[in-house]
Amino acid sequence: MGRAVSLPSIPVFSQVATANPDSPLLSPADASTSPDAVKRSHWCNVAYWEHRTRVGRLYTVYEQSVSIFYDLPQGNGFCLGQLNLENRSETVRRTRSKIGYGILLSKEPDGVWAYNRSEHPIFVNSPTLDIPNCRTLIVRKVMPGYSIKVFDYEKSCLLQHTADLDYADGPYDPNSVRISFAKGWGPCYSRQFITSCPCWLEILLSNNR
Repeated sequence: MGRAVSLPSIPVFSQVATANPDSPLLSPADASTSPDAVKRSHWCNVAYWEHRTRVGRLYTVYEQSVSIFYDLPQGNGFCLGQLNLENRSETVRRTRSKIGYGILLSKEPDGVWAYNRSEHPIFVNSPTLDIPNCRTLIVRKVMPGYSIKVFDYEKSCLLQHTADLDYADGPYDPNSVRISFAKGWGPCYSRQFITSCPCWLEILLSNNR
């Protein structure tokens, strides 16, 4: 399911886009606010969660790929390290420190891929990774340096016509991908639900391909 990747060296950009709860939805430094980007349709929104609390606002993605990271020197993308929240637990603090270079989320012709750039595993669940009509939640572990197709467009079209939508793990969104940093969840872990994970992402895909 995963594939090893040899990513180029971390690119250097002149500005860092941040998403702070007290700032506008998109920082002026973000390339997605350029006139050319505004004309294009976004292909996903990204929400960052700590347990059951969403931190910051939705980050809208227009470019074909986006870096989501805690600490990427002079990186361009969604910087989780600058999202502030009062009274974070020690578990959340420790997990945030493991995000590092985070992930690269890329929209490709066959679907959406996530490349793990951090030094710790990520855990992924999406409708197209699940076994159709299976009651067991499927969570994939992706080791550092590997990638996974987190969303398959063709399979999604088929599943929306055939899948049983009676899921136990919260509301079901056929276009949503969940990614947890460093901590897994589901039947094989002590954490049964994604909301028990200290730091996780919700990727809300649009219908624009």
